Amino acid sequence: MASLLGTSSSTICASPSLSSSSSTTPSISPICFRPGRICGRTLNSGIQIRPKKKNRSRHHVSVMNVATEINSTEQQVGKFEKKSARPVYPFAAIVGQDEMKLCLLLNVIDPKIGGVMIMGDRGTGKSTTVRSLVDLLPEIEVVAGDPYNSDPLDPEFMGVEVRERVERGEQVPVVATKINMVDLPLGATEDRVCGTIDIEKALTEGVKAFEPGLLAKANRGILYVDEVNLLDDHLVDVLLDSAASGWNTVEREGISISHPARFILIGSGNPEEGELRPQLLDRFGMHAQVGTVRDADLRVKIVEERARFDSDPKDFRDTYKTEQDKLQDQISAARSSLSSVQIDRELKVKISKVCSELNVDGLRGDIVTNRAAKALAALKGKDRVTADDVATVIPNCLRHRLRKDPLESIDSGVLVSEKFAEVFS
Repeated sequence: MASLLGTSSSTICASPSLSSSSSTTPSISPICFRPGRICGRTLNSGIQIRPKKKNRSRHHVSVMNVATEINSTEQQVGKFEKKSARPVYPFAAIVGQDEMKLCLLLNVIDPKIGGVMIMGDRGTGKSTTVRSLVDLLPEIEVVAGDPYNSDPLDPEFMGVEVRERVERGEQVPVVATKINMVDLPLGATEDRVCGTIDIEKALTEGVKAFEPGLLAKANRGILYVDEVNLLDDHLVDVLLDSAASGWNTVEREGISISHPARFILIGSGNPEEGELRPQLLDRFGMHAQVGTVRDADLRVKIVEERARFDSDPKDFRDTYKTEQDKLQDQISAARSSLSSVQIDRELKVKISKVCSELNVDGLRGDIVTNRAAKALAALKGKDRVTADDVATVIPNCLRHRLRKDPLESIDSGVLVSEKFAEVFS
């Protein structure tokens, strides 16, 4: 019965006896809950209560099929969500936490950096800061109606169908939309993350009916995992596979469907709740450590700002609108000028020397440090990377790639900074 109440494809007609044994008890008028009706109007509950009839049992339940217009319902839900969307705390209003904010901005400027892992104490604004990034995300061009946000110009970011249309010389419609930020819940199923194939339709009609998942929605966008160190192992494996190849492949009953899944992976967590698997940790381009603010005046300011936002979110957001717009323009300008930023070979050699002397495995640390330094120079409006730019980003790019020494009490970021000072002096 509980499962029937949870469905929207059936109408459940329940007729409990509302009359007592006395014939003088006044009858109660029927209450009708049909799909989309209440007292003559329809609802989605699909429950109908009818008056008692003679020679019927005390509780009578019947199930009838109901035809519903799914598309119109989804459109109404989408409009309702836009109107009732929760206001987002402004990024410019975040007090302190400069390291975390810088890492996030650099990843928006250059998504190829590979994301950021944010670890720190609970209640330090990790999730609030990440979600406040939504207002600053720039617009990108995508193929209209494509579920994978395919790039109309870059084949690496095109879905299979869009690529085939382009190869045939068809003109694909293009629209501009903001970069998506997709939240990955800890309790999500693998089918919801990867997508699922309609086996029945595939067998009966011979058509690959694929329902895209969160990875498809996050293509060319941001995938945010809160408490990523608590994520189930099977979902971690899915993220590892997609992050390594840039494609998501769904295999079900002999049917295989692939689509692009290149996204900025952002994770946050509390190190006291568990460590992250080193394979996944290495996939994050940068690592930011967040600490609790100790200054009393700064703590009071944070409390007062939060109270202002909770009392009147719209007025609070209007207060920071000018700063938000200025920051958004700065990000757009940095993205445009990124390709023209140069880094001297001497700096590249020194970066690689730091990585080598710190025994960093692989070359991912070298690549990410070069990209992050160029993104920082672009953010500052410069056309050439300096040693100061490298000094700012290199601890965040290498801190999580050092081999763990259980007897080492010094923070790994400090070790990176000391080695940088030694090599660059």
